[in-house]
Amino acid sequence: MSQSFIRVKAGAYRTTDVSGQVFQLVEQYKQTAKGGYVTVKNGSKFPGFPEDIRVKVDGMTAYEFVTEGDFDGVVTALDSDVQAAVNALQTDEERMEEIAERFDMLTEMTKACVSGDIRAMIVSGPPGVGKSYGVELEIEKATLFDTIAGRKLRAEVVKGSATPIGLYQTLYKYSDENCVVVFDDCDSILLDDVALNLLKGALDSGKKRKISWLSESSALRREGIPDSFTFNGSVIFITNLKFDTMKSQKLRDHLDALQSRCHYLDLTLDTMRDKVLRIKQIAKTGELFSDMDITDVGQDMIIEFMNENKMKLREMSLRMAIKIAQLYKSFPNNWEKMAKTTCMKSA
Repeated sequence: MSQSFIRVKAGAYRTTDVSGQVFQLVEQYKQTAKGGYVTVKNGSKFPGFPEDIRVKVDGMTAYEFVTEGDFDGVVTALDSDVQAAVNALQTDEERMEEIAERFDMLTEMTKACVSGDIRAMIVSGPPGVGKSYGVELEIEKATLFDTIAGRKLRAEVVKGSATPIGLYQTLYKYSDENCVVVFDDCDSILLDDVALNLLKGALDSGKKRKISWLSESSALRREGIPDSFTFNGSVIFITNLKFDTMKSQKLRDHLDALQSRCHYLDLTLDTMRDKVLRIKQIAKTGELFSDMDITDVGQDMIIEFMNENKMKLREMSLRMAIKIAQLYKSFPNNWEKMAKTTCMKSA
């Protein structure tokens, strides 16, 4: 009899989030008065789980069918994350402190990039957890006097898709020793061989980083950009991809090459619990709703609402917290109903 395997997009076994995990399917989705679930096996490969388990999910769209090869790879790669999630000795407060330390480390390493002490860094983490915020804040500080003096900025944050020639032009623009260029959500660079090789050149840890454009280009001629130059600036590449768990061997080889060239900071927010705690951690500092005049009681209500509905929300992120807070402030008597309608996935 053939076996089927599924990846859980959003689901939990008891109180443990298993989003992103792959299991062998035993029985398709069932709906009960207490909620829906899907029955899977091979749970014992995860620390603390029995062999057969029922994973709580919100409908059949909460999981997808994958191959047996996906099962073998994901279990090996994510065992440590599951172990962290089921470790009863680590309290929410302890985990929030760890998360805060990671983001403090990101800020300090960004400062080192600005000063030129660190020349290349890759930052990996899920969308919507604020990984760009601290980096952008340090870039703003670094360019403050440039802005006041009306001179060329020595740093820039580039967002979105970047073509190979656009990447080459940007690297040339910020190739001086005191320059920093941040690529935020530019994952398309990793999927283009030409752009990827340019990025490898910029991230190289060698003393001399020479970058070349070997094709004829009228755009470069018009702007007076040479077909090769030495890159002396610093690069920060911010991505949603988790390099350690990529399945494509070709892409994995490229990502390994990038990791070997520079510092790689994984923010380790891999579970739903981590994302909820990240939101709580930011709220605790008073920064999350600082401009919205929301009381501590209201803040607690919003976060508790998100925690209770974490498997139904379209995403668990700081952006979602702000959206729900806007509804809380605009519709004080009806905000929960409004949030369920506008912020949750369709059944």
